[in-house]
Amino acid sequence: MAEAERIIGTPDTPDDGGEHTAAAEAPAGTGAVGASGEAGVSGAGGQGATAARTGRGRRIAVLFAVAAFAYALDLVSKMLVVSRLEGRAPIQVVGDLLELHAIRNPGAAFGFGAAFTVIFTLIAAAVIVVIIRLARKLYSFPWAVALGLLLGGALGNLTDRIFRAPGVFEGEVVDFIAPKGFAVFNLADSAIVCGGILIVLLSFRGLDPDGTVHKD
Repeated sequence: MAEAERIIGTPDTPDDGGEHTAAAEAPAGTGAVGASGEAGVSGAGGQGATAARTGRGRRIAVLFAVAAFAYALDLVSKMLVVSRLEGRAPIQVVGDLLELHAIRNPGAAFGFGAAFTVIFTLIAAAVIVVIIRLARKLYSFPWAVALGLLLGGALGNLTDRIFRAPGVFEGEVVDFIAPKGFAVFNLADSAIVCGGILIVLLSFRGLDPDGTVHKD
């Protein structure tokens, strides 16, 4: 019996010693884990900051890509209208419901405010500056699209104000989309309106340009 107890009890001795050893080493191990944990938190914070900068960079890229597309589309369409449609009879697209009719507009979008060309030019320039400044805090993809539409549209009409007759900052905007019973407008006006509508919808949803969501 004594021999059996000795044999059965023999493995317990190293185990006890091992437990004590592990217990003795636990503080050092805990310290190592703590240091590693702190390093992990610090690393996670750095990765989070990097991810945030990357996310903002992508949103800014989306903003300027949308703006460039809207601006290019507006510019090309106006060049085609001036070269092929201006001074000619309107072209019917959908019967008499929609025509392409080239006109020169000294006012704002849809022909409003013809007597305030310079003021509208300054407003368009101010909008562009505000959008570019706001881009530094941009973390929302929908806001990037909305601001890109506004920027592209504002640049499109501002180009006309600067480079077309009768003079710098007084140039007349080329309009050509003429729905029946509605004012004649262009693609820049369309981009501005679409961007404005999207901003209103985002505001109703409580989504801010920096990506935060708030509810009243």
